[in-house]
Amino acid sequence: MSNRLALRITAMMGFLAVALGAFGAHGLKELLAQNGTTGIWEKAVFYHFVHVLVMLVLGLRPEFIRGVWISLLIGVLVFSGSLYLLAVTGLKWLGAVTPIGGVALLVGWAWLAIQIGKKKC
Repeated sequence: MSNRLALRITAMMGFLAVALGAFGAHGLKELLAQNGTTGIWEKAVFYHFVHVLVMLVLGLRPEFIRGVWISLLIGVLVFSGSLYLLAVTGLKWLGAVTPIGGVALLVGWAWLAIQIGKKKC
């Protein structure tokens, strides 16, 4: 994967973060309130945004750390994605999927910490 492709995917993920944040605040406001899951949706958007910004920084670096970027992408998709679905559907079993995404995010951060200590990074 090249930096260019990573940045395109990151841009689409950023677009989705804004769109889903706005959709949750406006289009899904009543449903999320009815389900009592507004906080879950907001948590999903927050983690989505934070990690997209990190993915952007990684994609802009001359020494692209592909593994870290991919781990963060998987983490966002699984962590935030499962929370988005949980908030809308109320399917509690999705809460068991969320930690898998959290582990992917943790792996990405740990991997980044290891790579920072290396010369090429």
